[in-house]
Amino acid sequence: MLAVAAIPAHGQDLLARQAPVDRKMAAVDTIMLRNIAMREESESPAAELYANWDNKYAHRATELPENYRIDLRHFCMPTTSRVITSNFGSRWGRQHKGLDIKVYIGDTIRAAFSGKVRIVRYEGGGYGKYIVIRHNNGLETIYGHLSKQLVEENQEVRAGDVIGLGGNTGRSTGSHLHFETRLCGVALNPALMFDFREQDVTGDYYAFNRASYDAESANATRLRGKQDGSTIARANSSDDFATNNRMTSGLEDQVQYHKVAKGETLETIAKKRGVTIDKICKLNHISKTMRLRPGQILRYS
Repeated sequence: MLAVAAIPAHGQDLLARQAPVDRKMAAVDTIMLRNIAMREESESPAAELYANWDNKYAHRATELPENYRIDLRHFCMPTTSRVITSNFGSRWGRQHKGLDIKVYIGDTIRAAFSGKVRIVRYEGGGYGKYIVIRHNNGLETIYGHLSKQLVEENQEVRAGDVIGLGGNTGRSTGSHLHFETRLCGVALNPALMFDFREQDVTGDYYAFNRASYDAESANATRLRGKQDGSTIARANSSDDFATNNRMTSGLEDQVQYHKVAKGETLETIAKKRGVTIDKICKLNHISKTMRLRPGQILRYS
């Protein structure tokens, strides 16, 4: 108080006038910092998790954090299909790093979250035509086996933007979407975050924890994967098929699938399902000479 009393009256007036100026400058600084942060986020989404941004590789595993909360709000399901044809995890003696979702050539594929396109490329022995998007929530999503890519590298996209069309390119035996979710380049089970049958995410957030991940992943597959209920097949039956309600010109019709058993051919399947071989080939965009593999999903109606 003595110090303030010692300041001359005109000095006190200057201090009084300076106070609101200081507050305005602080507000301006805050806005500038926010704009800088937004610009940096736009240039390199989730920069706190990734050391760099480049378009050279589909994924490169780095050290995962012990815990990380992934924001699942403001999402869009990449496809309206509810049919899962292959789960995340061990398959045919190797690890399947994503979910396979039944789509048809030309079906619309959308960005799951807002972010920036990192890769648009073709890989004949794997993903086929594929897209990698890095999102602001820390995830990277991969969309494989597309028939057409409709975005470019370094392009910013919003959740729900059309990025490609469903297809059967690369290492694929039938049209489908191969969908991956990766954190720091490490594949996480998409079923932990996406419920294709319900066409929804599993919550507002997914709390990744390294210690509990394996158990959570197995449970997610049990709850939301191919083997649960009749998402893709009628459980414990050699007469596997699935139905999926699709909207066509405003009318709802039933789409049915057959799961190929060992030794089956197009001829035996056509006879069993009461349809022609030509119809099966047309619905699945395959030739009559195509070699079928056990577990393959074929549409027959």
